[in-house]
Amino acid sequence: MAPPKNAQVGVKAASTPSRDGANGSLGIWLLDTLLALSIPALILVYLVVAPHTKVEESFNIQATHDILAYGTPTSDIYNRLSSTYDHFDFPGAVPRTFVGAVLLAGFADPIVALVGFQHAQLVVRALLGLFNAGCLLYFARNLRRAYGPGPARWYLLLQASQFHVLFYASRTLPNMFAFGLTTLAFAFLVPHPTNPGRAAPRQRMAITTLVFAAVIFRSEVALLLIATTLHQILVPCLDLQRVVFPFTVSFIIALAISVPIDSYFWQPASGLIWPELAAFHFNVVGGHATEWGIEPWWWYFKSALPRLLLNPVVFAGLLPYALWWPWQTPGVSRAASRLVTPSVLFVALFSFQPHKEARFVLYAVPPLTAAAALGANQLWRNAQLSLTGHDEKEKKKPSKGITAALSPLAALVVILSILASIAASGAKLALSALNYPGGEALTHVRDIVQPGREATTPYQHGDIVSVHADVLACMTGVTLFHTGSHPADLRLRLPGLETSDQTTTEDKPTTIKIHNTNTNTNTNTNNPTPSNDSHGPPAIYLDKTEDPTVLADPVFWSQFDYLLLHDPASTLPSGQNQAAGVWETVGVVQGYAGVEVLRPESTPASDSGEAGKGDGGDKDENSPPVVGLGKCVAEWKDWARKYTGGWWVGPRMVDQIYILRRVHGLEQDSEGGDGSGKGIAVESS
Repeated sequence: MAPPKNAQVGVKAASTPSRDGANGSLGIWLLDTLLALSIPALILVYLVVAPHTKVEESFNIQATHDILAYGTPTSDIYNRLSSTYDHFDFPGAVPRTFVGAVLLAGFADPIVALVGFQHAQLVVRALLGLFNAGCLLYFARNLRRAYGPGPARWYLLLQASQFHVLFYASRTLPNMFAFGLTTLAFAFLVPHPTNPGRAAPRQRMAITTLVFAAVIFRSEVALLLIATTLHQILVPCLDLQRVVFPFTVSFIIALAISVPIDSYFWQPASGLIWPELAAFHFNVVGGHATEWGIEPWWWYFKSALPRLLLNPVVFAGLLPYALWWPWQTPGVSRAASRLVTPSVLFVALFSFQPHKEARFVLYAVPPLTAAAALGANQLWRNAQLSLTGHDEKEKKKPSKGITAALSPLAALVVILSILASIAASGAKLALSALNYPGGEALTHVRDIVQPGREATTPYQHGDIVSVHADVLACMTGVTLFHTGSHPADLRLRLPGLETSDQTTTEDKPTTIKIHNTNTNTNTNTNNPTPSNDSHGPPAIYLDKTEDPTVLADPVFWSQFDYLLLHDPASTLPSGQNQAAGVWETVGVVQGYAGVEVLRPESTPASDSGEAGKGDGGDKDENSPPVVGLGKCVAEWKDWARKYTGGWWVGPRMVDQIYILRRVHGLEQDSEGGDGSGKGIAVESS
């Protein structure tokens, strides 16, 4: 079935696209350029301000690290992968695809070689962020071609003022690999007014990208595919017969990409694995997703979408105005409904899944924002018509009555709401950057072990600094990238240990695993001899052991130079004749714990830096120093209270990760330590 005449045209101005970007004033060209550049620029700014990652991002970031660091062996694959790759020790609840990590590593490799491995995580995340920025700009370009420059400008302005999409754009969540593809699919479905004959191939491209996103990255995109296809059939501008072929072909190709790649990296006992099917079976069929919490059916509409769109005027004003305002032009309403309906239907269908997270419906934000942009553009034109008495494009006469009176006021409210959203996004970014104490702690360790930074006793492994990070540290930013060391910097002579290619020659350096397994107490770093070609700053060996039995063994702790612990008193073993060693707390990293309001007579809970107390108490000379962003917040707080008479409204910070350093050559007194204060002493044998 061919689409009916003008079925793809939603706005009258779409048939004669404006060329003011090319022929207009320099100011208009600069405006368009700045709006377009704002999307990738803000994504990179968000990345630089909050460079660390959370546990939800860990699989893809660690997988990308391992591909960059260890490559892809072609012989003895299982042994070589299992001896180096992180996911064999920390597989997660369900398997995830390596396709995204392979692509990121492939594009990042030459850049990392140029800028250095210490910047690899920023490079990897920047590439993902720029990919998503490109998809958003392509969507905006198609909006401009279909509906004119006005809606496209409003879309970019509204999108740039939102926080979540740009903040998450560079984060290695599986959702953000799928996000770019779903945004491209929506872009393909925006009408092409000058060439309606391209509607069919663009629909096929939309189906293909949605299938790829669902099969490879996130299975919930299948619901978006169903909602989009159903809407296209009912409009009607798509024939069901034209769905079957592109769906079948793209499904087979997506499987042919995911299954071989993921079977190679996961090395399953069955020989083959399709990660998204396994995840769907575990979370949905098995019902395990509800273990992470459940929300009522309406939660996405009542809570998640308003937060994602951020600006309440968008959700409660511009969207209804674009869709239903009685005297609105039919073209705007029709175009807005075609953007909104598939997204809303997708969210409604997905709401039947009890476990809900805002990132699961992030795909709906660009089309909803575009529909709001149509409303904002129409409202702005109505305001211009009311104030100037004419519309240069439509040659309309000004309307009279309450509509004419309210349009300029409503347009002013939209502008002010966008400015408020930009300010709110900045505040959210500042607060979000405080949520990664683990990443800050390991970064601080990396900084203080640089040559010339601190006069310390020699490390027990020569030029290798061994660091153990506990669960909270790993969940709040610690990644293998944060060691700043390429595995080539961790080559040690370990007699008798097999190398990754199964040779055991003592003269050949062995590459140790950059992380420890959960069950092996005799780690590879015991009494190693540094390689003869070591140079530059010390390399960092990172251990992420979680097994309580291993952690209870005092000998386990004897191999480390630094510890990153949330609660040293309960984590480190204590008692008589134990070999865990003597430790001093050299710093504490604080994390965000809400907003506090302090009056002049108030004592801030977050003034404490005392180890073990967490969020209370006054500073004393025995308290370890607060390092990282918590120190910056404390300085800002002191400055602000000085000039406000003691008032402060800002983030409340609590102690999260303690940085402990081994004290060499000191004897422990007989009473041991309690894990609080400046020194943490655990008896040595």
